[in-house]
Amino acid sequence: MMKINKLETFCNEFVGFVRVTADDGSVGWGQLSTYNSDITAQVFHRQVAPWALGADVLDIAALMREIPEREHKYPGSYLRRAMAGLDTALWDLRGKLEGKPVVSLLGGTPGRLRAYASSMRRDITPEDEAQRLLRLRDEFGFDAFKFRVARECGHDVDEWPGRTEAIVPAIRQALGDQVSLLVDANSGFSPQRAIEVGRLLEQHGIEHFEEPCPYWELEQTKQVADALDVAVTGGEQDCDLATWRRLIDMRAVDIVQPDILYLGGITRSMQVAEMAAKAGLPCTPHCANLSMVTLFTMHYLKALPNAGKYLEFSIEGPDYYPWQEGLFVESPYRIEDGGILISEAPGWGVEIAPEWLAKSTYQLSEVQQ
Repeated sequence: MMKINKLETFCNEFVGFVRVTADDGSVGWGQLSTYNSDITAQVFHRQVAPWALGADVLDIAALMREIPEREHKYPGSYLRRAMAGLDTALWDLRGKLEGKPVVSLLGGTPGRLRAYASSMRRDITPEDEAQRLLRLRDEFGFDAFKFRVARECGHDVDEWPGRTEAIVPAIRQALGDQVSLLVDANSGFSPQRAIEVGRLLEQHGIEHFEEPCPYWELEQTKQVADALDVAVTGGEQDCDLATWRRLIDMRAVDIVQPDILYLGGITRSMQVAEMAAKAGLPCTPHCANLSMVTLFTMHYLKALPNAGKYLEFSIEGPDYYPWQEGLFVESPYRIEDGGILISEAPGWGVEIAPEWLAKSTYQLSEVQQ
C-alpha cells in the first residue's frame, strides 16, 4: 500500500495549493477552496492532515468518509474547503501514477466542452454589460452567457432601482435569439418577487434562473421552481451531503450546481451528481473563477452522464480578480468557438508557477519518523 507521507500548502488570502507526496516520492497537486484560503490552510493542517498522513494514497473515498466523521463537531464549510485540497491532490497523483487524465479515471474522455461566458459584476450598466458580452461573442465565439440580476442577498432591493427589469431585455436585444442566456440572483429575492422576475425571464427566453431566494431556505426555492417554467438552479453553497439529499428529494431545483471546492472535492461532487442522476436532474456545476476550480470542473463535467449543457467560464480579468494572475506555468484555459478542450495529460495536466509558489505562505505536515 502506498501511503501519504507529506502534505504541503502554498497560500495567500485568495487561493491555496496543496502538494501531496507519497512514501515512494510520487506527487500530486490540488487546491483548497478560493477565498480566505489562508484560513482554510490552517484548518487543513489542523483537522485534515492528521487523519490523512499514513493513509492509503489510492483510497480517496475512505478518507472523504472518515475525515467528516473524525471532525464531526465541525460540519461546516471550512472543513469541506480544506478537504477539497486533499481530494484534488490525490486525484492528480492517481492520474500521474496511471498516466491518465482525471476525466478518464472518472469514466469520461478528454475532449471539447461548450462554455458559457459568466459575468460576476453588478456594478455595470445594462448597456455596458451588453457591449462586453457582444465583444466576447465576436472574439471567442461564445453562444451562451450569464449575467447578474437582483442584489446579493438583497431582500428584494435591487443593485439600483430598475436594474433587473432593464438588463434582461437589454441583453436579449443586444445578443439576439440565437444565444442561450442565464441569470444569477445570488439569493436576492423573496419567493413572490422571484416569481415576478421569473415571468420576465420567461418572456425573454432566459433558460436558467440561479439561486433566486436565500439558498439556505430550500422551501422558498422550491416554491419558485414549482411556479415557473424557466429552470430554477442552485446548490453552489451547499457542502453537506444530507442537505444535498433533501434538496434533490424535494426537487427544490431543476438543475443542481455543486461547486467542487466548496463541497469538498471530486469524490463528494460525484456523489451529488449520482444523487441528481437518480432523480433525473442535470448537473451544471458552479465554478466562478479561473483558479484550478474551473479545470477540476472540466474533468468532472465531461465524466457525468447527467452533465448540463455547458461549463461556467468566468469572464473577469485582472481588474476584478487580480489574484488569478500568474498561477500557472501555462494556462489550461483557452476558449475557441465558444468551447474549451480538456487535454490528455496525466492528472490535471497543469503546473503551478514556481514564481507564484515562491511568494506564498508555506506550511508542512508530514509523517513523523
